[in-house]
Amino acid sequence: MTVLGTRALNRATLARQLLLEHAGLPVLDAVAHLCGLQAQEPQEPFVGLWSRLRGFDPAVLSDLLVGRGVVRTHLMRRTVHLLTAGDVLAWRARHDVMLRQRVLGTYRRELAGVDLDELAAAGRAVMADGRPRSMTELARALAGRWPEPGPRALGEMLVAALVPMVQMPPRGLWRAKAGVRNVPLSSWLGREIDPPAPDGSDPVGANLVRRYLAAFGPAATADLRAWCGLAGLPAAVAAIREELICFRDERGRELLDLPGAPRPDPDTPAPVRFLPAFDNAILGYHDRGRIIDDAHRGLSVAGARVVLVDGRVAATWTVDAGTVVVAPLYHLSRADLDGLAEQGRALASFLSDGDGGDVRIAEDG
Repeated sequence: MTVLGTRALNRATLARQLLLEHAGLPVLDAVAHLCGLQAQEPQEPFVGLWSRLRGFDPAVLSDLLVGRGVVRTHLMRRTVHLLTAGDVLAWRARHDVMLRQRVLGTYRRELAGVDLDELAAAGRAVMADGRPRSMTELARALAGRWPEPGPRALGEMLVAALVPMVQMPPRGLWRAKAGVRNVPLSSWLGREIDPPAPDGSDPVGANLVRRYLAAFGPAATADLRAWCGLAGLPAAVAAIREELICFRDERGRELLDLPGAPRPDPDTPAPVRFLPAFDNAILGYHDRGRIIDDAHRGLSVAGARVVLVDGRVAATWTVDAGTVVVAPLYHLSRADLDGLAEQGRALASFLSDGDGGDVRIAEDG
């Protein structure tokens, strides 16, 4: 079985994640290819797509949100993701059990004794009037019936797990500052989510495996689980295993992949790329060593925005009064610093709608 080294996996990841060269995909197709973008920070998907697409126009993504082509909702790992309407309708039911379990993992004591199906029915009844509500407003509407859990536990369970919800615009629009107002997914998109297969098969699980490998492969089953949060996909992998090819990494782990997916030469040049907070190019794996050093792994879960140099996390970045401030994590060559400066200026221009902006590179870490 062919062994893929870290650099080979890195270049495959960059190619699948549209980070090796800017793609000419339409925005909707890019969101679909990436299996959604992590989006708990509302403006971060714009940077993620700017780093991946040729000539990205943020107004297009805003229009897709308003036009209901993409939505903001809780899904993978119980985190807020930006997904196409088609994907969330197809995938949401497959995530139901995981979403409940993750909320209970935080609020098991508070929600002890609460009939979750009864709570879900009550939540749907409250939301049936079509009025968008914050999580707190929804929880308070039901607090008289369930006073013990408290509004935070009730709200989290309802919004993140029991009742499929959408975070309505203007939340998530370009340059918009707006609180979260939830509305049921079914009313926003005009139809219910797809139900599980009646014969007990798992076509959605198989689809998730194929889609994940197209956007993140080659990858181990542990990586797949880390991305979506679902523990019950071994059967889906087994069902399509004959479609897949296998490799091993340098630690001996089995890696699965699609036969025709890109696996560039490990020596393929990789340009500087600025990534937003919580980018799935990093978080979409259990073993993140293909893209980030162990010494800096904590950055990926702390919400730091990072910069890839030669395909690996080499710096962090912030914005200060229109200036993109880059802090290298280790000594970089003059050529690398020049690449950082060039891309940093381009990002500053994007963030300022072309009205200027600059870049400042701090001393090497």
